[in-house]
Amino acid sequence: MSSLRHLKIIALVIALAAVSLLSIACSKGSNAQTNKQQGAAMPPAVVDVTTASAIMRQLPRFFEATGSLAADEQTDVAPAVAGKVVAVGVDLGSYVQQGAVLVRLDDRDARIRLEQAQAQVAQAQANVRQAEARIGLRAGQSFDPARVAEVQAARVALDLAEKNLRRYERLIESGDVSRSAYDQQRAQRDQLQQQYEAQLTQARQNYAAVQTARAAVDSAQTQISQARKAIADAVVVAPMSGYVSDRPVALGEYVATTNKVATIVRTNPLRMKIDVPEQAVGEVQVGQSVSLTVSAYPDRTFNGRIARVSPSITATSRTLTVEAEVENGGNILKPGQFATVRILLPQSAPAVLVPARAVRTEGGTSRVFVIKDGRAQERLVQLGQTEGDLIEIKVGVNADEPVATSNIEQLSDGMAVRQ
Repeated sequence: MSSLRHLKIIALVIALAAVSLLSIACSKGSNAQTNKQQGAAMPPAVVDVTTASAIMRQLPRFFEATGSLAADEQTDVAPAVAGKVVAVGVDLGSYVQQGAVLVRLDDRDARIRLEQAQAQVAQAQANVRQAEARIGLRAGQSFDPARVAEVQAARVALDLAEKNLRRYERLIESGDVSRSAYDQQRAQRDQLQQQYEAQLTQARQNYAAVQTARAAVDSAQTQISQARKAIADAVVVAPMSGYVSDRPVALGEYVATTNKVATIVRTNPLRMKIDVPEQAVGEVQVGQSVSLTVSAYPDRTFNGRIARVSPSITATSRTLTVEAEVENGGNILKPGQFATVRILLPQSAPAVLVPARAVRTEGGTSRVFVIKDGRAQERLVQLGQTEGDLIEIKVGVNADEPVATSNIEQLSDGMAVRQ
């Protein structure tokens, strides 16, 4: 009896389980049917959009290049003389005008040399006056040995002896004087001749002493000039106007002529070297406009012009190097900044443009949605250059086709839209 009761209980449990499973299956089928009916009854999603027509416009053409900005001029300033720094007039970032004092060196040794040279000049000038007085030469007068007093006296005596000798020659012919008297007179003439020549030689030697004294004056004056230059060179000034980008010296430091005391850069205009592809060489010339952008000011454009063009193409890269000058009046741009530059080409070309907000870019793929017959057609596009708030579509959209400009993140190909 006990076994029979157990069997009945087991049978009852199995029956209840079967009824439960059947009920669950029926419930799922009923829910699936309900959901299917509701899905069939739900209308498809519709996205509200605004549109704008793609337009055709003549677009100026340019090509882009990258490079670094450089100072228009840059110079490392070194002193012309060695010395200890006694004053510093600038610091890093200072703007200086040409001729402004950068540093001042100790000039006491140069001033001592100047005083010594001035004393030497005074002594040498006194020697000149003494030498000139010896030969009776006045300041500014040209030298003539015949005007020297001793020479003139010797000449007078010689001329008198010459006249006496001529008279003795006539008297000896008439027998009025003896041969011995004539010989005595001739010997006297010869002696005076020698004295005259000696005086001439002495006068020339004295004038040589004048020239030596004058040369000593010139030498001493040269020493004065050198000392004055050393004093002037002790003040190191800016060779050009610009900003101080480096000032490696400090007060009290000893600097040699090989030491840099400051670096000055001129930042307006700035220069930028651009490598132009070989195929565009014929379209680039001096005076052509350029514009550039830097990452520090992504919303600003800076203007310039091509100032220099290389005469030859680089053989390795097959590019032409040109140099542009960029206006930098506010000193906003800095030498060394990386920049993207656009060179405007002389010709323009037709281009299809759409509003930039109509383009959805994900990764490296750009797409727009053309609206036709109430539905969105997805178009993969190739982008070109920008023009204000418009962007060029090189491939994918034709002129006058309407494109969605709002809610484009909600759109997919074939989706219904409402304008």
